Amino acid sequence: MNKALRHVAVVGFVMFALLFASTSNVQFFSAQALNENELNNRTFINEISRERGPILVDGTPVAYSVPTDSTYEFQRTYGADGLPAEQYAGLTGFFSVVSGASGLERTENTLLNGTDDALFYDKVRSVFTGEQPMGAAVELTIDPAAQNAAWQGLGGQKGAVAAIDARTGAVLALASTPGWDPNALATHDSAQAQEAYESLIADEDNPAFNRAIGGNLYPPGSTFKIITAAAAIESGEYTKDSELDGPAELDLPETSATIRNSGGGSCGSGDRVTLQQSLAISCNTSFAQLGMDVGGDALEEQARKFGFSEDMTIPLQVTPSSFPTDLNAPQTAQSALGQYEVRATPLQMAMVSAAVANDGVVMEPQLIDNVRNSRTLDTLSQMKPDELSRAVSSDTASQLNDMMVEQVQSGTGTVAQISGATVGGKTGTAQHAEGAAPHAWFTSFASTDEQDIAVAVVVESGGSAGNEASGARVAGPIAKQVMEAVING
Repeated sequence: MNKALRHVAVVGFVMFALLFASTSNVQFFSAQALNENELNNRTFINEISRERGPILVDGTPVAYSVPTDSTYEFQRTYGADGLPAEQYAGLTGFFSVVSGASGLERTENTLLNGTDDALFYDKVRSVFTGEQPMGAAVELTIDPAAQNAAWQGLGGQKGAVAAIDARTGAVLALASTPGWDPNALATHDSAQAQEAYESLIADEDNPAFNRAIGGNLYPPGSTFKIITAAAAIESGEYTKDSELDGPAELDLPETSATIRNSGGGSCGSGDRVTLQQSLAISCNTSFAQLGMDVGGDALEEQARKFGFSEDMTIPLQVTPSSFPTDLNAPQTAQSALGQYEVRATPLQMAMVSAAVANDGVVMEPQLIDNVRNSRTLDTLSQMKPDELSRAVSSDTASQLNDMMVEQVQSGTGTVAQISGATVGGKTGTAQHAEGAAPHAWFTSFASTDEQDIAVAVVVESGGSAGNEASGARVAGPIAKQVMEAVING
């Protein structure tokens, strides 16, 4: 009898031990994997049902949660009076029952859903109260007037605008057109949300691309001449007053190809032009020769110092701009004009102008101004200006500044003049496909005693102007409107 009892006891103990081990494994060791399993409907419902924190622009929510009577307790909503959802979709992204999250809804998810370690005390409090932790409020650096000016300026054209505070790196505008409405994807109707997502992805105009920081990058065209000029001056062999040849046509070595100037004529008196004058009138032949003289390696290194090839998050992921390597002489000449395989984002070209305005220093672009506890309003984090790199010396920056200012005062960029501000700029008309109208570019800065604002604009394939497009005609007025919106705000 005792033997039987002992056998039962041993079996019972073993079964208890196995049960204890199994539940311990589920509760502690496998908990995270189970929570993250896409088939775990409870985790999914908990995530969708949380009251996410708002994304704010100048104190106004452009993404926020409202209570509902559905299975999911809160509905994510986008846009506000005067702040259309389409203008900010490239920033906020979407939070969807079928497609997950994109944009800031994805990169800042743990802050917005209240699970971030920065909200530790709220999470502890919720254990005792039984309440869900409140998501944090994420305030953007965006200036709504600048964002609206960029959006309205682009109109129905495909393109993008990036504007930054040159002194701090704060992103003031980041507009991409055509826009799209995240509310269509945020609906709790799964079928409608799926249809909206598929429609967004299938759209041949690619509205889901944030053209200001990614998507298909653009050849920057003549706006890249700022970097070519910087490399030349930094070499110690040139100044803004150095004279260059500016023939009507430049024969490229190792090929039968030639480079011509816009309009077909030569540059300067007797085909001679200073570096400053060459930038002001955007002389192709002088800059192509200058690029070959400076060399591809020097151009690549100078581009890198301005931010090319940099893997950046703002916290949205920024596609690195690129400059080709191992160039022969004709490829170097084309690259010095921002053609061949040079590719850039509008944000990158705004950073170039910002560095010129900021004594040669590139500040790290940042999109989030602060994060606050939604319940206590305590600040959890605050933007701190951070230097990304020194692109050029102070002396080189001063010379580049003078050169860009002359282009706006008396060169191809006069359309960007603003009363009460010192404005420098560079136009660009970039060829990108045979038979296609060129992209229209403008990058610039506006300086006052209080601030230095840098802007870059690209309008794809000339926008409504088509083959008649130029950077000055199409992109320049948009840049001016954005700079004025910040200065007058």
